[in-house]
Amino acid sequence: MAYIDDLLPPTGAEHEVRTRQAAEQAEALSVTALLNCLLREVARPVATPSGAEAEGGLWELPATGHVLRVGPGRYPGPPSLQTSGGPNPLSLDDLVALTEAELLAGTGHANPSLAGEIAGSRDVMATLLTARRTATPPADPYLRSEQALVAGHRYHPAPKARGGSGPESWLAYSPEVHASFALPLLGVPAEALVEQGDAGALDRLGPPAPDGLVLLPAHPWQVELLGGLKELRHLGVTTATAVPTASIRTVYLPEADLFCKFSLDVRITNDIRRLWLHDLRWLGLIDDLLRVAFDDLPEHRPRPAVLSDRGYRSVELGSDGGEALAVIVRDGLGGHLRPGLTALLAAGVSEGFPGNPLDGLDADGALVWWRHYLDHVVPPVLHAYFRHGVVLECHLQNVLIGVDERGVPGQAIFRDHEGVKLTADRHSLPGARTPVVSAAYGWERLLYCLVVNNLVEIAGAVAERHPELRAELWAAARAVFAGCAGELGEPEELRALLADPYVPAKANLLLRWLEADGADMRCVPAPSPLRLFTP
Repeated sequence: MAYIDDLLPPTGAEHEVRTRQAAEQAEALSVTALLNCLLREVARPVATPSGAEAEGGLWELPATGHVLRVGPGRYPGPPSLQTSGGPNPLSLDDLVALTEAELLAGTGHANPSLAGEIAGSRDVMATLLTARRTATPPADPYLRSEQALVAGHRYHPAPKARGGSGPESWLAYSPEVHASFALPLLGVPAEALVEQGDAGALDRLGPPAPDGLVLLPAHPWQVELLGGLKELRHLGVTTATAVPTASIRTVYLPEADLFCKFSLDVRITNDIRRLWLHDLRWLGLIDDLLRVAFDDLPEHRPRPAVLSDRGYRSVELGSDGGEALAVIVRDGLGGHLRPGLTALLAAGVSEGFPGNPLDGLDADGALVWWRHYLDHVVPPVLHAYFRHGVVLECHLQNVLIGVDERGVPGQAIFRDHEGVKLTADRHSLPGARTPVVSAAYGWERLLYCLVVNNLVEIAGAVAERHPELRAELWAAARAVFAGCAGELGEPEELRALLADPYVPAKANLLLRWLEADGADMRCVPAPSPLRLFTP
């Protein structure tokens, strides 16, 4: 397989050549991301004469009547506009203009900022691709898998937009260029401390704070965004090195075996990445539920691990209530990863990185790998939903897979309590902005995360290497879902899933166009692979 890293000239090439080709590759990746969104959320397939599929599919934009021709493959090939004079190749700017016209005509809503976000995302990718060529990747395959996502979310129109600021603001903190850095340590007055749960691990990231102060690590980019925080006492930096994960605001400190998730006042994909108090206050409850959610799994089902979000610490700045400098304390891998296994980020496996366990497998080995992946990921997610009313946010960036020395999955590890939801048929919590949602909403969210965001992409990575396996991959997945249905008493939702030709897919383009709240969920129907490849 060719990774993004391999698509640029070798490091000895002239800088100008590297920069130009990085820009070309960033343009192509940005076109693919926008095209993925258009084809999933807006466009309609146009029937073509028999045999014409080899030339690429035709898709109509219904509100404007434009027809696009797109090449085949896991990620759509370069698009062209069908005209009376034949196909007209489209640049990113051309595709953005067509998208704006289509969405304006289709929704009646104008969005003057999305085009700039898309262009900004492209420019960020170009900078990352150029810098990555001379950066030294970490020796640890886990960290390489976390830092593999140069293209970001493959179904978001602006996956790498970083608030419109230049690389001098964010490049030093970017996982895609194998960054690592120390964390600033702030001394905050005890009376201004905001804390919940067990945040004691933060006290071990530096020497004891002076009397009357409590140690608070901060993300260096957030400190810069907040103007340097001269009103707080600075106590140096951590001796332990922080490595940014796929989420630029979450870092792993390998020496301390600790994850820290920070507020970051930057729009990345759909949201400003601040830790909101209305989410933070439920972390303890979610953690308690997840500690027992898999205790009653059937004995033959492998038990997953959950990285506990044990608590958070912050300090009140003015009237913000403690959001701006909030940090979540998350368990490291050591107490959860089974002996002999190596953790890898599922999103990294999908995207590709040196050391990817899918590389080098023959078709039989790839099918075995996929079956093990299904067995470790699918049953516990469904069990948590149907037995405990817990909706895991099990998308690619929240699932780690532990692999053995042969690269075969031997454990699933789930993380990030912030996105976990609870269904109203089993849970009732007082007040507004709780994580409780309707069972229907929770099921839709679960299907998107599990089937569309996770399984479709992992299966796509396997099928990219072994196209002949595509139908067999989804037959195996269907069998796992059917087996879980039997164990769970044949719930109606699972029967419907296996019968329905569509599954819900999050509409990231429409959400950004309509300027929805970052936490909003809007789905469109996507063809279900659980039915599509069924004989």
